[in-house]
Amino acid sequence: MSVAFRRESDEEHLEPKFERPIAPGPNLVTARGLALISEKVVELEAAIAAASEEDRTALSRELRYWHTRQTTAEIVPPPAPGTVGIGSHVTYRLNGAERTAHIVGGDEADPAEGRIGFQAPLARALIGAKVGERVDFGGEDEAIEVVGLG
Repeated sequence: MSVAFRRESDEEHLEPKFERPIAPGPNLVTARGLALISEKVVELEAAIAAASEEDRTALSRELRYWHTRQTTAEIVPPPAPGTVGIGSHVTYRLNGAERTAHIVGGDEADPAEGRIGFQAPLARALIGAKVGERVDFGGEDEAIEVVGLG
């Protein structure tokens, strides 16, 4: 039979579904971050148990991501007193405006809530700084002043 008369399934025209990408480097988390990851795993396991066969594929893919994040998580010890690190609530001055941020693991980051991942350029500039210190940021020397830690 000619290929012209072959019926192709609808599946052949769908985009392939890839695994959710995992950020390179260590999976550093706060204790809160690990708890959030664990909650997400439990939530997805319950959703898979209740889902239709069609929905299980996407949910299973998501669960694989969170299982990987859970098993590779490394809880970071609190930073040294007076030093900015992962888990710090830091108040800083940038361009004359005072702001506060909480430096967290990548999966816990939520800029709208003031939580920035340790991989973010701002966090990388602040980590290791001490109160009163000025650090370079965005190509400018001493662009950020660390005002306080909480």
